[in-house]
Amino acid sequence: MLGTLGSFSLMAVSARELSGEISTFQILFFRSLIGLAFILPITLYANKRSLFYTRRLTQHSLRNIFHFFGQYGWFLGIGLLPLAEVFALEFTVPFWTAIIAAVFLKERLSALKAISILLGLAGVTIILQPSSSIFQPSSFIVLGAAICYAVSHTSTKSLIKTETPLTILLFMCLIQLPIGLLLSLQDWRSPDARQLLLLTLIGVTALTAHYCMSKAMQISEVSIAVTLDFFRLPLIATIGVLLYQEAFNYALIAGALVMLGANILNMYNANQQQKTN
Repeated sequence: MLGTLGSFSLMAVSARELSGEISTFQILFFRSLIGLAFILPITLYANKRSLFYTRRLTQHSLRNIFHFFGQYGWFLGIGLLPLAEVFALEFTVPFWTAIIAAVFLKERLSALKAISILLGLAGVTIILQPSSSIFQPSSFIVLGAAICYAVSHTSTKSLIKTETPLTILLFMCLIQLPIGLLLSLQDWRSPDARQLLLLTLIGVTALTAHYCMSKAMQISEVSIAVTLDFFRLPLIATIGVLLYQEAFNYALIAGALVMLGANILNMYNANQQQKTN
């Protein structure tokens, strides 16, 4: 989890440093390119040709279109909002996922899950403070990104029934790379050495963040991993204060704590359903 916290924080700082210098679409292109440079050799080393094939290309494409624009909104938000607010709004993904899964995958929406969703939305309201003078409409860009991530997560839940995680990652890079390239050509800028280093950090930390999170969930309880993941919020808030003179927003921490409680309630509900089944 320390690897997860460090990876997400380093990726956010790298993205903030590149904001206004390199277009977001170009950042996403390099993210996919670097990801493919790591994943392709692993796939070849596995020596299983089946990993390169899929009968669900439409579902892969749908997942990755939403995932791509979720990333676009996240990276765009990094340049527009305080770092801590971007991370806090990202924590709404489980609530949107629960709603989308209930509608499209027909997953049962229990009373506890409904309460956790309402608590999560209450946390968002505390963070955004819509009646306050500090309310920023650009926050909806990150909320839109969170909804796109939720669609992507829901698609993954469907794909994982027939596809291996390595196949999903491979097609993620293969599909998103040409999209990023095509959309970045109009505003392409040749990166200098410093920018290449930052782009490489984004590509590498994007992989290490998800790898470390997956390993943490594998060797410990999911509730522990998710609770520890919450600590990247005060960590990135501290980084924002020290590096970018961002104000420390207590309402943001309070709202995030409400959302953390909602997430824990949602996990408790999932555990109870597993015991029942």
